[in-house]
Amino acid sequence: MTKNVLVHACCATCSAYPIEKLREMGYNPVLYFFNPNIFPTEEYEKRLNELINYTRKKNVELIIDRHDSENWYNAISGLENEPEKGKRCHRCFEYRLLFTVLKAFKLEYEYFTTTLTVSPHKQSKVIFEVAQELAKKYELTFLDIDFKKQDGFLKTMKIAKEEGFYRQNYCGCEFSMFR
Repeated sequence: MTKNVLVHACCATCSAYPIEKLREMGYNPVLYFFNPNIFPTEEYEKRLNELINYTRKKNVELIIDRHDSENWYNAISGLENEPEKGKRCHRCFEYRLLFTVLKAFKLEYEYFTTTLTVSPHKQSKVIFEVAQELAKKYELTFLDIDFKKQDGFLKTMKIAKEEGFYRQNYCGCEFSMFR
């Protein structure tokens, strides 16, 4: 029996290979787009529209949550000048994964994961620590898959190129734009 897994997704490029990998593993990926960190609004809309089109093409359910940037800014307040991969990123992962866990809990999904680990610019160990803590608190199972492993990053880039995806050149928040 195929098990649903709620997958926090930041964009189509980072979601392409994880969708395939999860299906190969016997899961039904349900993507969850909650990214209040993405700046500016035009960038947010580009990423969301690309993901909408791809999930329709791949027949993957997509849940879109609100773009509540005000509360995200409050969550990372005081960390604006932190370097990439620093405390601001850690807090951002906590914030977005908390909402993912709450959505999984509400939908009564046992499993959740994130596409964030496909990026070589993200420290999967940090993401795993945050997610495992949340999983324990809410009695859910986090699938700690480092999607960049086994050429996952190369595979997702190949799919992105074949699909002609828009590819951003920064993580998403305004503080990562120029770093």
